[in-house]
Amino acid sequence: MDHDETPKHHAEKRPEPTIIAIFRSRWFVLALKIFVGLVAALLIFQLGMFVGFRKANFSFSYGDNYHRTFGGPAGGFMRGFEGKDFMNGHGTAGVIAAVNDDGIVINGSDGMEKMVAISKKTSIIKGHAALKAADLHLGDLVTVIGRPQNDGTVSAEIIRVFGPPMLPPPGNLPLPPLNY
Repeated sequence: MDHDETPKHHAEKRPEPTIIAIFRSRWFVLALKIFVGLVAALLIFQLGMFVGFRKANFSFSYGDNYHRTFGGPAGGFMRGFEGKDFMNGHGTAGVIAAVNDDGIVINGSDGMEKMVAISKKTSIIKGHAALKAADLHLGDLVTVIGRPQNDGTVSAEIIRVFGPPMLPPPGNLPLPPLNY
């Protein structure tokens, strides 16, 4: 055997992997799955941050604008920490206390007033009938579902109007139980 000759098993080279072979390899697929999982986790985290920031921004802005609009709750914000002074930012229920061009003011059962903005997209329903904003009147009992705005108002998406509260006829008031 000469020095110029090489053994057969050293003469054959392995072919270079092609791009398609790299993309089909199980290590590439595993790395791609991990990468997609991390991107999905980061997107979910970002969504949580967005929602949290929106809620915090609403709470901050609502506190700044409440005293200017309504004069604040009786006794201040931090008294009676049972939850009476805190409201749900996505809706309210109560009696219409004022009607103006761009919305209504609702007096809730907790005594707090809340401004509700009405747009062309707002659905107003009473029973099975669709109403218009002009059909809302003082004293109507309503439930509102909507989106909180930075100025402390709720942008109404759905307003449900109920009939007047049912009261027993005069003279037929129910008596309290005897074992009170």
